[in-house]
Amino acid sequence: MNWRALLACTPLLFGAPLLLAAERNDLPSCYDFAKLPQYRPAPSGRELVIIVDETVQLPKDLKDSTYSHALRYVKPGDSVRLYQFSAYLPGNYMKLMYAGQLEGKLDDKVRDDIGMNSLRQLDGCLAKQVDFFRKGLGQKLVESFAKPGEDIAKSEIFFSLKQIGEDIAQRPAPDKVVLLVSDMLENSDFGSFYANNQIRAIDPAAELKKVEQKNLFAHLGGAKVYVMAAGLVPNAVKNGYRSGSTVQKLETFWRDYLARSDAQLVSFGAPSLTVDLQ
Repeated sequence: MNWRALLACTPLLFGAPLLLAAERNDLPSCYDFAKLPQYRPAPSGRELVIIVDETVQLPKDLKDSTYSHALRYVKPGDSVRLYQFSAYLPGNYMKLMYAGQLEGKLDDKVRDDIGMNSLRQLDGCLAKQVDFFRKGLGQKLVESFAKPGEDIAKSEIFFSLKQIGEDIAQRPAPDKVVLLVSDMLENSDFGSFYANNQIRAIDPAAELKKVEQKNLFAHLGGAKVYVMAAGLVPNAVKNGYRSGSTVQKLETFWRDYLARSDAQLVSFGAPSLTVDLQ
């Protein structure tokens, strides 16, 4: 199967639907390529949403871990979306960096009704589709992380999650998993989890009340949320120490915030995530 030929056909496969504002898909369809669209299996109903906070300088091991967690979770039939958010500065804003729908394999009973040439073309394409997904997602993750030496002082976590929630809550996948890669330290005009150039020990109930008053809860469509890099402070930051008590209060706040945002906090990686996405 000539994967380059398939990629060359991508504008033909997706150009017309995009003009009609249809679902974005950065992965070319193998069933369309093999001229077997009528046999395309239904999606799995699972969607992985990766949300990367560009304001956080991640060490290499956490960058690698983000990618590894995603690859271990995603299976054929799943959809994947990658968002990047930042402070609202020139060139820095919330972006949908990647959106892909992987296709499932044919059922064995269906294969009996299809010619061998078409099956070879489809099977080869599906194998290449997985490789193309891995490379494409990896590239977009690299682009989403903060650049070395980049220093963005502000972080609009509340507003960004509200914006992203407006997108994902309406999506049809019933099983949504969110991998949120952020220090979870709001620092904006809405409020700040810093004081005197260091992380402050917040009062979760008081901060939650502020969010409610400013109507900053999100609508995350029943998603299960896994956080990575919570409370992360670069070594170069003065007064960068954060105590276990400070992290506990941070986790309590975000657990309650997510519950009010139609989501469930499953694991709070501070900073590393030690469980697999489920």
